[in-house]
Amino acid sequence: MEILDFSTFRPQQCISSKVMRLNRVIANIFRKHLQPFGVTDSQLSLLFILSKTKDRNQKQLSEMAVLEKSSLHRNLKRLLAADLIVSDHARKINITEKGKLLVSAIIPEWEKAMKEAAQLLQPDGLDALGVLLVKISSK
Repeated sequence: MEILDFSTFRPQQCISSKVMRLNRVIANIFRKHLQPFGVTDSQLSLLFILSKTKDRNQKQLSEMAVLEKSSLHRNLKRLLAADLIVSDHARKINITEKGKLLVSAIIPEWEKAMKEAAQLLQPDGLDALGVLLVKISSK
């Protein structure tokens, strides 16, 4: 194997790197606001989904939250242990009253995080995010 000419290599143009940097910056904003509640972004996404829907199974939650099966299972296990969700014998998952109370407490801080992220991204950045999500969702 020969060594390539690194003068033409442009890692700063890496799409994955750009997306990961954006994710870290935005995730840090949300983490700062949500840290006192002891839930991760993924767990909060699941709680938000379950606060708006009923009787979801793991496959539906995986698709809605865009989580891999192992990540979903790990997060559901933690939410179940904290009594924030329940699962019946038919494997239908729902949010508990304790979960609803937690979501109610989180929403004001989540809104602060949303405002901070929106100010950072500005309207054109928010529009660009919408365009990108449409593009990747249609695949």
